[in-house]
Amino acid sequence: MSGTAIDRALAVLEHLASHPAGLPLTAIAEAVDIPKSGAHRLLATLAARRYVRQDADTGRYLLTTKLVALGFRHLAVSGVVDIVQPTLDRLAHDTGELVRLGVIDEDRQTWVAKAQGARSGLKYDPDMGMEAPLASTASGHAWLACLTDEQAIELVARQGFLPGAAQGPNAPRTIKALQERLRAARKRGYAWVVESSAPGTSAMAAAIRHPVTQGVVGVVSVAGPTVRLTEARMHELAPLMLAAASELSDACRSSDYFTMASRSTGRVAVPPPEENHHAV
Repeated sequence: MSGTAIDRALAVLEHLASHPAGLPLTAIAEAVDIPKSGAHRLLATLAARRYVRQDADTGRYLLTTKLVALGFRHLAVSGVVDIVQPTLDRLAHDTGELVRLGVIDEDRQTWVAKAQGARSGLKYDPDMGMEAPLASTASGHAWLACLTDEQAIELVARQGFLPGAAQGPNAPRTIKALQERLRAARKRGYAWVVESSAPGTSAMAAAIRHPVTQGVVGVVSVAGPTVRLTEARMHELAPLMLAAASELSDACRSSDYFTMASRSTGRVAVPPPEENHHAV
C-alpha cells in the first residue's frame, strides 16, 4: 500500500484487531501490501512500543491490550463514563435488557459504555469498542435519522452494507429500504429493528443531542433477544429510553468531550419535530 510509515502501521493495527489469534508475518505483509522485510521492521517497532507481541510458540503477531488501555484512559479522563453510567444502569434495570451508549466521532459511531439489565435467561451482550454498522443497527438508524437523506447515504456509502452472513435476515440491503427505516424513525422519534443487526436479536435506539448546539453527540440503545424484546414491547419501553436520552442530553453540559463531539461532523443535524417525543 502507498502512504507513510504511520499509515502502514495503523493499517497493521486495524487488520490485527480482526484476528484475535494473531497472524504470521507473511499474512500481515500481504494484507497491507508491503514487502515482508518492511512488515518485519514495522512490527518490530510496534512490538518495541508494546502495541503488538509475537507469540513464542507460533511466531504469530497479536495485538496487546495497550490500544484498549489508551481508549479507556481517554474516556476516563474525559469523564464520559462517570456522567452516563447512572442513567444507563437505571435504564437497564427498568427494561431488563442490555443498554449501550454509542458516541459520535466524526463519521463513526462507537459503543463505549453499557449496562446489562438481564439477570437470568437469554442475554445479548456484544463487545464494547465496536464501530456500529450504520445500515443495519438501531443505533445507526437513530443517528442517520437525524441527518438529511443525502448525509445519511454518504455515511452508509462510505462504510458500506455488511454482507448477508454478517447481519440479520431483516437488514435493509438497499438505499431505498434504508430510507424507509429512517422515515419511520423520524416519525416516532427513535429507531427500532427486529433481526436486522443479527439473527434472533432486536434493538431500539434514540439520539442524544447536545443541549446547546443540538448536534448529535451519541445514541442510547436497548437490545435483547427477539423472543423477549418484541416489536410491541419495544414501543412500550420507548418512553423510558427517550427519557434516558433526554437526561443524557442534559448531562452533556458538564462534559467538554460531548461539546467537541457535537461539532466534529461538520453536519447540521435535522431538528427533531416537536411531536416526536410524544409519538410513542
